[in-house]
Amino acid sequence: MIGIVDYKAGNSHSVLNACNRIGVPCKYIRNADDLDEVTGIILPGVGSAGATMDSLREIGIIEALEKKVLEEKIPFLGICVGLQIIFEYSEEGDVDCLGWLKGKVVGFDRKKVRVPQIGWNELVFKKESPMIKDLGEHPYFYFVNSYYAVPENKEDLLAVSDYNGEFTAMIQHDNIFASQCHIEKSGEVGLKVLKQFCELGGAL
Repeated sequence: MIGIVDYKAGNSHSVLNACNRIGVPCKYIRNADDLDEVTGIILPGVGSAGATMDSLREIGIIEALEKKVLEEKIPFLGICVGLQIIFEYSEEGDVDCLGWLKGKVVGFDRKKVRVPQIGWNELVFKKESPMIKDLGEHPYFYFVNSYYAVPENKEDLLAVSDYNGEFTAMIQHDNIFASQCHIEKSGEVGLKVLKQFCELGGAL
């Protein structure tokens, strides 16, 4: 069973629809108790890092998430802001985040590019992973973002893209996966990534 964290600043409905489309058993996570029986967790996100952190605190789920992900090591997938808040700090709102991975989130240079960037960008993979197998060499994914993560450990980079320079598109660290692009809105290639994550979580 895949648990999709549902909070007021998120995009849980789109992710649930995508999971239903590929036949993945899933449910919403709205409090800590809902995490008891899940074998994989998806944290979607839209909006700001600060609002997302506030929402997670409001539903009282951070400690339970950390137990599942950091101690029990069940597969975790963060999407968009769900990627950004697993790092230590975000320039967006000058906010401290979860700090599961070392690094920070910075903004695109507004003097050089239009933000948010919206559209389809090519990905370049930096290492192999069961999350991205059989996707082709340089697939395109859908992005909507004004900020991006800068991991301290470059080994955490799974894929990069380009927007007036290279930026983090996907990361992987042990059982933690995350995608700056919206895989749930990236057509068949995005659904394939989602399916391969759910297979890791024992849902398929």
